[in-house]
Amino acid sequence: MKTFIKVTEIWVPDKERTQLEFGSGLYGALTDFKAASKQQRFAYNEGLPGKAWAQRRPIVLTEFEHSYFMRTSAAKQAGLTCGIAIPLFSGDFLLAVVMFLCGDDEGHAGAIEVWSNTNAADMLSVSAGYYGTLHHFETLSKQIKLAKGQGIPGLVWQNTLPILIEDIGQPELFIRGLEAQQAGITTCLGIPVCSDTKHTYIMTFLSAQATPIAKRIQLWTPDPQGERLVCQQGYSKNSNDLAQLFETLTVTKGEGALGRVWLTGMPVISGNHESSYTPELDNLSAMLAMPVIENGRLKAIVTFLF
Repeated sequence: MKTFIKVTEIWVPDKERTQLEFGSGLYGALTDFKAASKQQRFAYNEGLPGKAWAQRRPIVLTEFEHSYFMRTSAAKQAGLTCGIAIPLFSGDFLLAVVMFLCGDDEGHAGAIEVWSNTNAADMLSVSAGYYGTLHHFETLSKQIKLAKGQGIPGLVWQNTLPILIEDIGQPELFIRGLEAQQAGITTCLGIPVCSDTKHTYIMTFLSAQATPIAKRIQLWTPDPQGERLVCQQGYSKNSNDLAQLFETLTVTKGEGALGRVWLTGMPVISGNHESSYTPELDNLSAMLAMPVIENGRLKAIVTFLF
């Protein structure tokens, strides 16, 4: 089964914290692009990761040619045409930049959006997005404005927590429900990222059934005592009862990949090749665990399993 995202990367500050270096990545069969990426470094405001660092917001780059993207030739050979960079901050300081790379073809349907209140303080609108071949859906989406608590981006804004909706054919939850059904989109994941005092940024990942964003998605939050991580929601291409499967599982700080994210605040890419991998969490080959941090505290962890 193909996923909408073809490459996932984590870029981290070097020892001097003046440049970004390769942390880890998932490349599938794109071994040449992986080799080119592992040698790369980005200064502040350089390349896509460096731009996200400098601008303190998610950036979507839908054209690599004649842009500041620094691996254009390798990306072209790999069939990659779009990059999304999400900077993760704790206060003023960058922890890491998570990148997703996608490719345009007729067999991949889905979208990744950035909603923000940069145009109006009390309303969210799409400030950037990648829609692949869903051109009509893109046009409609860029005309919509949402207040706090309205639609999935508005609910994420209101609650400052990630939200996962498996059936977006509900107008009260997803205003574009009819158009989404026509485009084959079934699932929406909303994540709050790098909010500052003036601007809020919400990422939405819209997944088609044939080419999901990831094979499985899970939302984990600390329990009320702050002692364990608990799986609040789960989505699987092959099982609609994923949350029930995980409701008896908990993770302590420092335990496995998820516990490491909680301990350090850093995103992690892991797989079942690691000694710290917990087989009960999944039997897939690779996972990205991305923290949601507010005021220096972990609010949630979102996992993408590929």
